[in-house]
Amino acid sequence: MAGTKTPFAPPVPTETTSIDTGAEVDARVVVFNCECHTYDQVIALFCQHIPGMNTTKAFELAWKIDHDGEAIVFAGTLAQAEEIAGKLAGGGLRVAVQ
Repeated sequence: MAGTKTPFAPPVPTETTSIDTGAEVDARVVVFNCECHTYDQVIALFCQHIPGMNTTKAFELAWKIDHDGEAIVFAGTLAQAEEIAGKLAGGGLRVAVQ
């Protein structure tokens, strides 16, 4: 992720909520690091398009993507995953449904 200063230490997770919507998990949305978005841009996209997302969890995921190269940002039905992946890709993120 370009254009921002990264934290010196990983964020400490503040909650342990599941990203599962309660439905059977058929698919996952994976977001890959692309060095072309700021943390703020990624956080805004996550909060706008991923159900139940908040800024704290979005920051944790953005940090993981920046430092590990990828992260699972959603798990749910295939239809939900494809819809969310399409919206995130529309915002310019590199995504895959697995």
